[in-house]
Amino acid sequence: MTLQQEIVGTAMQMAVVSLSPGQTVYCEAGKFLFKTTNVTMETRLSGPSGGAGGGPQGGAGGAGMGGMLRQAMGTAMQAGQRALAGESLAFQYFTSTGGEGTVGFAGVLPGEMRALELDGTRAWFAEKDAFVAAESSVQFGIAFQGGKTGRSGGEGFVLEKFTGRGTVIIAGAGNFIDLDPAEFGGRIEVDTGCVVAFEEGIRYGIQRVGGLNRQGLMNAVFGGEGLSLATLEGSGRVILQSLTIESLANALRKAQGGDKQGPTGGLFSTNAG
Repeated sequence: MTLQQEIVGTAMQMAVVSLSPGQTVYCEAGKFLFKTTNVTMETRLSGPSGGAGGGPQGGAGGAGMGGMLRQAMGTAMQAGQRALAGESLAFQYFTSTGGEGTVGFAGVLPGEMRALELDGTRAWFAEKDAFVAAESSVQFGIAFQGGKTGRSGGEGFVLEKFTGRGTVIIAGAGNFIDLDPAEFGGRIEVDTGCVVAFEEGIRYGIQRVGGLNRQGLMNAVFGGEGLSLATLEGSGRVILQSLTIESLANALRKAQGGDKQGPTGGLFSTNAG
């Protein structure tokens, strides 16, 4: 069943979802805005399993005490992964009862939202906190990527992963731009904070900005990008955002008279935690 949704607004968009009777949508805790009275809300630690019906309960996981234990262990592992990734521990599930219902969701920063349609053949990956809401037929997971993915970065990073069939809604800061690395020689390099989401098949890594030479140090110290860039290679859809959380935080600090970076930024930033 296709999720009927409309993204409204400009500087701070929201997604207004229309639910058919019995249809369920879930969101990360903190992304809910409003609902009609015939839509029930339930908070759970477990994500959708993609079982029969695709509802929040998923499959039974086996009858009796053994099945209950396996389900409890699976829920604990999911919650533990999300906690390690810095994500919300809980999901909120919304189900329409007694007719059609309406639910509203939004991200946490001024910017755009995007509805992605999954057909079951390709997963989507997104940066932390990009997830807003999805149909219960879409599975939410955490992908831990290590330094080997980057060419020479050595950093690890965490991504949100969406699989299954249905609609998933993501949000970012500023405006979005869609790119395909194949149209730019097969590879693009971007600020690590600009990546919002990309299709499976895109290789995502981290690389150092230049070498340990004069120009490389100038880029890191005065360029404001630090020591690393994100690399995206292959063919597929990539969504970038025009505003990074770090640049927004720096602008707010300057407005409050608390900027500690001086003229260098980047490597020698002395921002308070």
